[in-house]
Amino acid sequence: MENKLRPEENHLLGAFPQAELARFARHLVRVELPLGRVVCESGNHLNHVYFPTTSIVSLLYLTQDGASTEIAVVGNDGLIGIPIFMGGETTPGRCVVQNAGQAYRLEARILKDEFDRAGAIQQLLLRYTQALIAQIAQTAVCNRHHSIDQQLCRWLLHSIDRLPSNQLKMTQDLIANMLGVRRASVTQAAKKLQDAGLVRYSYGHIEVLDRPGLETRACECYGVVKREFDRLLPGRDSDIGDSARDTMTPRDRTVSPRASSSLRFAGGA
Repeated sequence: MENKLRPEENHLLGAFPQAELARFARHLVRVELPLGRVVCESGNHLNHVYFPTTSIVSLLYLTQDGASTEIAVVGNDGLIGIPIFMGGETTPGRCVVQNAGQAYRLEARILKDEFDRAGAIQQLLLRYTQALIAQIAQTAVCNRHHSIDQQLCRWLLHSIDRLPSNQLKMTQDLIANMLGVRRASVTQAAKKLQDAGLVRYSYGHIEVLDRPGLETRACECYGVVKREFDRLLPGRDSDIGDSARDTMTPRDRTVSPRASSSLRFAGGA
């Protein structure tokens, strides 16, 4: 597996000032995350955090009878493991890979140490956490008040926003599980989208063909979440936000945090 760190593969990781990233870059490990892999289980101690690059991870909450519902998705926009720096070492939910791909893995204690330095990384992590909370809250509203057709469009848009392509590797069974609805309902909704030329579906594979069309059919929840991410992390595609920049040293400001890096990291899965 390639042994060069490319922080821009994950927008949050790429927004870290290079001087701060250099302190722990050698501890980042590129790993494969296969479909269905549980990267953290409810109640278990979190030993690692993950920065997805080409994978998507679902945050699921489960009922006592085994039913589950997705409350948020994390891809190349963020990380899995916020309880580490928010005061806890476990999570009440389960984090499951919904789209196979790669991620950078980091020991949890290392990220906690960086957070405790109270610099630009702390500011970025807090802003990301607030954006993720907004996604969780809006997902709850969407699941309660909007149609399955609208939920599916919102879910597809959120997913492809967090991938480097417009293709998803997953089944309708998995989507139904994520949305907490019957598979038949997802099948009907997906057929409508395919008949309208918005997506192409084959078993285990979904390709978005018409993103503007999906946005038109989606409810307002997609736009609410996207605007909040853009507000809190306005430079995640090119630079860091002003509040985080205020905490940087003059030396940090001379280096573009998203510049191509030749920093080395550990290889292997």
